[in-house]
Amino acid sequence: MSASGGTKAIVAALGANLAIAVAKFVAFLFSGSSSMLAESVHSVADSGNQGLLLLGAKKARREATPQHPFGYGRERYIYAFLVSIVLFSVGGMFALYEGYEKVTNPHAIESWYWPVGVLVFAIVAEGFSFRTAIKESNETRGSLSWKEFIRRAKAPELPVVLLEDFGALIGLVLALGGVGLSVATGDGVWDGIGTLCIGALLIVIAIVLAAETKSLLLGEAAGTDQVEKIKAAVVDGDTVTRVIHMRTLHLGPEELLVAAKIAVQHDDTAAEVARAIDAAEARIRDAVPIARVIYLEPDIYSEAAAAAGTSPGKAPGGAPSPGSGTGASHG
Repeated sequence: MSASGGTKAIVAALGANLAIAVAKFVAFLFSGSSSMLAESVHSVADSGNQGLLLLGAKKARREATPQHPFGYGRERYIYAFLVSIVLFSVGGMFALYEGYEKVTNPHAIESWYWPVGVLVFAIVAEGFSFRTAIKESNETRGSLSWKEFIRRAKAPELPVVLLEDFGALIGLVLALGGVGLSVATGDGVWDGIGTLCIGALLIVIAIVLAAETKSLLLGEAAGTDQVEKIKAAVVDGDTVTRVIHMRTLHLGPEELLVAAKIAVQHDDTAAEVARAIDAAEARIRDAVPIARVIYLEPDIYSEAAAAAGTSPGKAPGGAPSPGSGTGASHG
Protein backbone atom coordinates (compact mmCIF):
# COMPACT_ATOMS: atom_id res chain seq x y z
CA MET A 1 0.00 0.00 0.00
CA SER A 2 1.26 3.43 -0.79
CA ALA A 3 1.76 6.08 1.81
CA SER A 4 -1.55 7.57 0.81
CA GLY A 5 -3.20 4.33 1.78
CA GLY A 6 -2.75 5.21 5.44
CA THR A 7 -0.99 2.04 6.63
CA LYS A 8 0.26 3.73 9.77
CA ALA A 9 -3.24 4.94 10.63
CA ILE A 10 -4.70 1.46 10.08
CA VAL A 11 -2.08 -0.24 12.25
CA ALA A 12 -2.53 2.37 14.99
CA ALA A 13 -6.30 1.89 14.91
CA LEU A 14 -5.95 -1.91 14.95
CA GLY A 15 -3.67 -1.89 17.99
CA ALA A 16 -5.88 0.55 19.86
CA ASN A 17 -9.09 -1.35 19.09
CA LEU A 18 -7.71 -4.73 20.14
CA ALA A 19 -6.58 -3.36 23.50
CA ILE A 20 -9.83 -1.47 24.00
CA ALA A 21 -11.98 -4.48 23.06
CA VAL A 22 -10.37 -6.62 25.76
CA ALA A 23 -10.69 -3.87 28.38
CA LYS A 24 -14.34 -3.18 27.51
CA PHE A 25 -15.29 -6.84 27.68
CA VAL A 26 -13.66 -7.22 31.10
CA ALA A 27 -15.59 -4.14 32.26
CA PHE A 28 -18.83 -5.67 30.94
CA LEU A 29 -18.21 -8.90 32.86
CA PHE A 30 -17.74 -7.00 36.12
CA SER A 31 -20.51 -4.41 35.65
CA GLY A 32 -23.16 -5.97 33.39
CA SER A 33 -23.40 -2.69 31.44
CA SER A 34 -25.07 -3.12 28.04
CA SER A 35 -23.21 -0.02 26.81
CA MET A 36 -19.95 -1.78 27.59
CA LEU A 37 -21.06 -4.94 25.77
CA ALA A 38 -22.10 -2.88 22.73
CA GLU A 39 -18.81 -1.01 22.82
CA SER A 40 -16.90 -4.31 23.14
CA VAL A 41 -18.57 -5.65 20.00
CA HIS A 42 -17.97 -2.28 18.30
CA SER A 43 -14.24 -2.50 19.02
CA VAL A 44 -14.06 -6.13 17.86
CA ALA A 45 -15.86 -5.13 14.64
CA ASP A 46 -13.47 -2.21 14.16
CA SER A 47 -10.48 -4.51 14.65
CA GLY A 48 -11.86 -6.84 12.00
CA ASN A 49 -12.42 -3.88 9.73
CA GLN A 50 -8.80 -2.80 9.97
CA GLY A 51 -7.81 -6.38 9.19
CA LEU A 52 -10.02 -6.24 6.08
CA LEU A 53 -8.38 -3.00 4.94
CA LEU A 54 -4.90 -4.50 5.31
CA LEU A 55 -6.00 -7.66 3.47
CA GLY A 56 -7.50 -5.58 0.66
CA ALA A 57 -4.26 -3.62 0.31
CA LYS A 58 -2.26 -6.85 0.06
CA LYS A 59 -4.54 -8.35 -2.58
CA ALA A 60 -4.53 -5.11 -4.60
CA ARG A 61 -0.76 -5.41 -5.12
CA ARG A 62 -1.12 -8.54 -7.27
CA GLU A 63 0.16 -8.31 -10.81
CA ALA A 64 -2.27 -8.06 -13.73
CA THR A 65 -3.28 -11.32 -15.41
CA PRO A 66 -4.83 -12.16 -18.81
CA GLN A 67 -8.17 -12.58 -17.03
CA HIS A 68 -7.74 -9.28 -15.15
CA PRO A 69 -5.62 -7.18 -17.54
CA PHE A 70 -6.09 -3.96 -15.56
CA GLY A 71 -4.87 -5.49 -12.31
CA TYR A 72 -6.49 -5.77 -8.90
CA GLY A 73 -6.38 -2.19 -7.65
CA ARG A 74 -10.12 -2.15 -6.95
CA GLU A 75 -9.71 -4.86 -4.30
CA ARG A 76 -9.16 -1.98 -1.89
CA TYR A 77 -12.59 -0.59 -2.74
CA ILE A 78 -14.25 -3.98 -2.30
CA TYR A 79 -12.78 -4.52 1.16
CA ALA A 80 -13.64 -0.97 2.20
CA PHE A 81 -17.25 -1.70 1.18
CA LEU A 82 -17.16 -4.87 3.29
CA VAL A 83 -16.09 -2.70 6.23
CA SER A 84 -19.29 -0.67 5.93
CA ILE A 85 -21.35 -3.89 5.94
CA VAL A 86 -19.58 -5.22 9.03
CA LEU A 87 -19.95 -1.89 10.82
CA PHE A 88 -23.68 -1.82 10.01
CA SER A 89 -24.50 -5.43 10.86
CA VAL A 90 -22.09 -6.40 13.63
CA GLY A 91 -21.67 -2.99 15.24
CA GLY A 92 -24.84 -1.00 14.66
CA MET A 93 -27.55 -3.65 14.60
CA PHE A 94 -26.12 -5.51 17.59
CA ALA A 95 -25.99 -2.28 19.60
CA LEU A 96 -29.63 -1.50 18.74
CA TYR A 97 -30.68 -4.99 19.81
CA GLU A 98 -28.71 -4.83 23.06
CA GLY A 99 -30.03 -1.33 23.81
CA TYR A 100 -33.62 -2.44 23.26
CA GLU A 101 -33.13 -5.37 25.61
CA LYS A 102 -31.69 -3.10 28.29
CA VAL A 103 -34.46 -0.49 27.96
CA THR A 104 -37.21 -3.12 28.19
CA ASN A 105 -35.46 -5.08 30.97
CA PRO A 106 -33.29 -2.56 32.87
CA HIS A 107 -31.02 -3.52 35.73
CA ALA A 108 -28.60 -1.52 37.81
CA ILE A 109 -24.92 -1.33 36.90
CA GLU A 110 -22.61 -3.14 39.30
CA SER A 111 -19.04 -2.07 40.03
CA TRP A 112 -19.51 1.18 38.10
CA TYR A 113 -15.83 2.09 38.43
CA TRP A 114 -14.90 -0.66 35.95
CA PRO A 115 -16.80 0.72 32.95
CA VAL A 116 -15.94 4.31 33.83
CA GLY A 117 -12.22 3.52 34.11
CA VAL A 118 -12.20 1.53 30.88
CA LEU A 119 -14.12 4.20 28.99
CA VAL A 120 -11.65 6.88 30.05
CA PHE A 121 -8.78 4.62 28.93
CA ALA A 122 -10.57 3.91 25.64
CA ILE A 123 -11.11 7.62 24.95
CA VAL A 124 -7.38 8.24 25.38
CA ALA A 125 -6.44 5.28 23.14
CA GLU A 126 -8.98 6.18 20.45
CA GLY A 127 -7.83 9.78 20.62
CA PHE A 128 -4.28 8.65 19.82
CA SER A 129 -5.54 6.57 16.88
CA PHE A 130 -7.69 9.45 15.62
CA ARG A 131 -4.75 11.84 15.89
CA THR A 132 -2.62 9.48 13.77
CA ALA A 133 -5.36 9.26 11.12
CA ILE A 134 -5.70 13.06 11.04
CA LYS A 135 -1.94 13.50 10.70
CA GLU A 136 -1.74 11.09 7.74
CA SER A 137 -4.82 12.60 6.11
CA ASN A 138 -3.37 16.10 6.34
CA GLU A 139 -0.45 14.94 4.17
CA THR A 140 -2.80 14.20 1.26
CA ARG A 141 -5.96 16.28 1.62
CA GLY A 142 -4.32 19.63 0.78
CA SER A 143 -6.82 22.50 0.91
CA LEU A 144 -9.89 20.25 0.94
CA SER A 145 -12.26 20.42 3.89
CA TRP A 146 -12.74 17.23 5.86
CA LYS A 147 -16.12 16.64 4.22
CA GLU A 148 -14.63 17.15 0.75
CA PHE A 149 -11.67 14.89 1.60
CA ILE A 150 -13.94 12.03 2.64
CA ARG A 151 -16.09 12.46 -0.46
CA ARG A 152 -13.26 12.89 -2.99
CA ALA A 153 -10.50 10.63 -1.65
CA LYS A 154 -9.68 7.85 -4.11
CA ALA A 155 -7.82 5.79 -1.49
CA PRO A 156 -10.59 4.48 0.80
CA GLU A 157 -8.53 3.53 3.84
CA LEU A 158 -8.02 6.95 5.43
CA PRO A 159 -11.67 8.05 5.17
CA VAL A 160 -12.72 4.69 6.64
CA VAL A 161 -10.32 4.96 9.58
CA LEU A 162 -11.22 8.62 10.14
CA LEU A 163 -14.95 7.91 10.30
CA GLU A 164 -14.45 4.79 12.42
CA ASP A 165 -12.28 6.62 14.94
CA PHE A 166 -14.60 9.62 15.01
CA GLY A 167 -17.58 7.33 15.54
CA ALA A 168 -15.70 5.43 18.24
CA LEU A 169 -14.92 8.60 20.18
CA ILE A 170 -18.53 9.82 20.00
CA GLY A 171 -19.72 6.32 20.96
CA LEU A 172 -17.44 6.27 23.99
CA VAL A 173 -18.81 9.60 25.15
CA LEU A 174 -22.36 8.27 24.70
CA ALA A 175 -21.47 5.12 26.64
CA LEU A 176 -19.89 7.19 29.42
CA GLY A 177 -23.00 9.35 29.57
CA GLY A 178 -25.30 6.32 29.71
CA VAL A 179 -23.27 4.64 32.45
CA GLY A 180 -22.94 7.89 34.39
CA LEU A 181 -26.67 8.61 34.31
CA SER A 182 -27.48 5.01 35.27
CA VAL A 183 -25.17 5.22 38.29
CA ALA A 184 -26.43 8.68 39.28
CA THR A 185 -30.13 7.80 39.03
CA GLY A 186 -29.99 4.11 39.83
CA ASP A 187 -32.02 3.48 36.67
CA GLY A 188 -30.46 1.09 34.15
CA VAL A 189 -32.69 2.45 31.37
CA TRP A 190 -30.13 5.22 30.75
CA ASP A 191 -27.50 2.60 29.98
CA GLY A 192 -29.86 1.13 27.38
CA ILE A 193 -30.56 4.56 25.88
CA GLY A 194 -26.83 5.16 25.56
CA THR A 195 -26.51 1.82 23.77
CA LEU A 196 -29.33 2.70 21.35
CA CYS A 197 -27.59 5.99 20.54
CA ILE A 198 -24.34 4.11 19.85
CA GLY A 199 -26.17 1.76 17.48
CA ALA A 200 -27.81 4.62 15.58
CA LEU A 201 -24.46 6.40 15.27
CA LEU A 202 -22.73 3.31 13.86
CA ILE A 203 -25.49 2.73 11.32
CA VAL A 204 -25.27 6.33 10.08
CA ILE A 205 -21.48 6.04 9.68
CA ALA A 206 -21.86 2.67 7.92
CA ILE A 207 -24.35 4.18 5.45
CA VAL A 208 -21.99 7.08 4.68
CA LEU A 209 -19.09 4.66 4.12
CA ALA A 210 -21.23 2.40 1.94
CA ALA A 211 -22.33 5.32 -0.25
CA GLU A 212 -18.77 6.60 -0.76
CA THR A 213 -17.20 3.20 -1.45
CA LYS A 214 -20.07 2.27 -3.78
CA SER A 215 -19.17 5.31 -5.89
CA LEU A 216 -15.54 4.15 -6.03
CA LEU A 217 -16.60 0.62 -6.97
CA LEU A 218 -18.74 1.92 -9.83
CA GLY A 219 -15.71 3.80 -11.14
CA GLU A 220 -14.79 7.42 -10.56
CA ALA A 221 -13.02 9.79 -12.91
CA ALA A 222 -9.82 11.62 -12.09
CA GLY A 223 -10.06 14.81 -10.08
CA THR A 224 -10.60 18.12 -11.89
CA ASP A 225 -7.00 19.23 -11.37
CA GLN A 226 -5.67 15.96 -12.79
CA VAL A 227 -7.97 16.18 -15.82
CA GLU A 228 -6.70 19.67 -16.58
CA LYS A 229 -3.08 18.54 -16.24
CA ILE A 230 -3.70 15.66 -18.65
CA LYS A 231 -5.38 17.91 -21.22
CA ALA A 232 -2.52 20.40 -21.03
CA ALA A 233 0.04 17.62 -21.39
CA VAL A 234 -1.59 16.04 -24.45
CA VAL A 235 -1.57 19.13 -26.67
CA ASP A 236 1.80 20.15 -28.10
CA GLY A 237 0.44 22.79 -30.50
CA ASP A 238 2.20 21.17 -33.43
CA THR A 239 1.02 17.65 -34.27
CA VAL A 240 -1.58 17.34 -31.47
CA THR A 241 -3.73 20.45 -31.64
CA ARG A 242 -6.52 19.70 -29.15
CA VAL A 243 -8.37 17.07 -27.12
CA ILE A 244 -11.67 16.29 -28.84
CA HIS A 245 -13.00 14.30 -25.91
CA MET A 246 -11.55 12.31 -23.04
CA ARG A 247 -12.51 9.75 -20.42
CA THR A 248 -10.62 8.93 -17.23
CA LEU A 249 -11.27 6.11 -14.79
CA HIS A 250 -9.61 5.04 -11.55
CA LEU A 251 -8.59 1.39 -11.79
CA GLY A 252 -7.42 1.71 -8.20
CA PRO A 253 -6.41 4.51 -5.83
CA GLU A 254 -3.00 4.90 -7.52
CA GLU A 255 -3.79 3.76 -11.06
CA LEU A 256 -5.62 5.82 -13.65
CA LEU A 257 -6.90 4.89 -17.10
CA VAL A 258 -6.94 7.65 -19.72
CA ALA A 259 -8.76 7.30 -23.04
CA ALA A 260 -8.92 10.26 -25.41
CA LYS A 261 -9.64 11.20 -29.00
CA ILE A 262 -7.08 13.79 -30.05
CA ALA A 263 -6.95 16.10 -33.03
CA VAL A 264 -3.94 15.85 -35.34
CA GLN A 265 -2.96 17.70 -38.52
CA HIS A 266 -4.76 16.33 -41.61
CA ASP A 267 -1.56 16.14 -43.65
CA ASP A 268 0.60 14.35 -41.05
CA THR A 269 1.98 10.96 -42.01
CA ALA A 270 1.21 7.83 -39.99
CA ALA A 271 4.76 7.82 -38.63
CA GLU A 272 4.45 11.43 -37.47
CA VAL A 273 1.12 10.70 -35.77
CA ALA A 274 2.57 7.63 -34.03
CA ARG A 275 5.54 9.63 -32.73
CA ALA A 276 3.21 12.40 -31.55
CA ILE A 277 1.07 9.91 -29.65
CA ASP A 278 4.12 8.35 -27.97
CA ALA A 279 5.31 11.81 -26.97
CA ALA A 280 1.86 12.74 -25.64
CA GLU A 281 1.74 9.57 -23.53
CA ALA A 282 5.12 10.42 -22.02
CA ARG A 283 3.95 13.96 -21.20
CA ILE A 284 0.79 12.62 -19.56
CA ARG A 285 2.77 10.25 -17.33
CA ASP A 286 5.14 13.07 -16.36
CA ALA A 287 2.21 15.35 -15.47
CA VAL A 288 0.10 12.70 -13.70
CA PRO A 289 2.29 9.71 -12.67
CA ILE A 290 -0.69 7.53 -11.72
CA ALA A 291 -1.91 7.62 -15.36
CA ARG A 292 -0.54 4.17 -16.17
CA VAL A 293 -2.99 2.92 -18.81
CA ILE A 294 -3.34 5.35 -21.74
CA TYR A 295 -5.22 4.97 -25.02
CA LEU A 296 -5.04 7.85 -27.51
CA GLU A 297 -6.98 7.81 -30.77
CA PRO A 298 -6.00 10.30 -33.51
CA ASP A 299 -8.72 12.08 -35.45
CA ILE A 300 -9.30 15.14 -37.64
CA TYR A 301 -11.12 17.86 -35.72
CA SER A 302 -14.35 19.08 -37.31
CA GLU A 303 -15.56 22.58 -36.41
CA ALA A 304 -18.98 21.80 -37.86
CA ALA A 305 -19.40 18.64 -35.79
CA ALA A 306 -18.31 20.44 -32.63
CA ALA A 307 -20.66 23.37 -33.26
CA ALA A 308 -23.57 20.99 -33.86
CA GLY A 309 -22.78 19.10 -30.67
CA THR A 310 -22.39 15.83 -32.55
CA SER A 311 -18.81 15.19 -31.56
CA PRO A 312 -18.49 11.56 -30.39
CA GLY A 313 -18.02 10.90 -26.73
CA LYS A 314 -20.80 13.19 -25.46
CA ALA A 315 -22.07 10.17 -23.57
CA PRO A 316 -20.48 6.80 -22.87
CA GLY A 317 -21.43 4.28 -25.52
CA GLY A 318 -22.46 6.90 -28.08
CA ALA A 319 -21.87 5.99 -31.71
CA PRO A 320 -19.40 8.13 -33.68
CA SER A 321 -21.15 10.88 -35.58
CA PRO A 322 -20.75 11.58 -39.29
CA GLY A 323 -17.63 13.51 -40.06
CA SER A 324 -15.57 12.12 -37.20
CA GLY A 325 -12.60 9.93 -37.92
CA THR A 326 -12.19 6.42 -36.67
CA GLY A 327 -8.41 6.40 -36.23
CA ALA A 328 -6.60 3.44 -34.71
CA SER A 329 -6.12 3.25 -30.96
CA HIS A 330 -2.61 3.50 -29.65
CA GLY A 331 -1.66 2.37 -26.18
